[in-house]
Amino acid sequence: MRWSPSGAADGGAALAMVAERRGVRLDDAQRSAILGTVRRLPAHPDVRPGLERLRDAGFRLATLTNSPPQVVEAQLESAGLRDLFERALSADAVRRLKPAPEPYRMAAETLGVPIDGIRLVAAHAWDIAGALRAGAAAAFVARGGRPLDPLVERPDIVGRDVGEVADAIITVERA
Repeated sequence: MRWSPSGAADGGAALAMVAERRGVRLDDAQRSAILGTVRRLPAHPDVRPGLERLRDAGFRLATLTNSPPQVVEAQLESAGLRDLFERALSADAVRRLKPAPEPYRMAAETLGVPIDGIRLVAAHAWDIAGALRAGAAAAFVARGGRPLDPLVERPDIVGRDVGEVADAIITVERA
């Protein structure tokens, strides 16, 4: 994946693909309005309680995103989740987007742990694949029945929502 200094090209490209797939034409004003809402998306209701369970069980929490730092900070604040995370990490730091291995390795290095000492929790099969290929553990949130990539190793934890995934992480890591 190519890195884009603003992150807008990455989000804009995804928006363009969805619009094309649905046969929708968007003008510049519509694209800008849609992309602007990314900073204000609410969290799913299960996210905060699941993250709190992980934090209360002693796990360190950090985010890792392809979004630029200012976007992820705005997203976390808007969703009311910023207080749960020790760090908000961006692929901008290594100028490579996930699923390339560099962002996952940067996250481990920044947190001062080996790559096999981190676990990515994500609802995107491509992100799970990237983490596993980089040497990290992973847990998949199969929200709405999202499938995993059948060509990639399956993570050891799969759950319907963040709460289910959090409970499984606590069980697996404590064993």
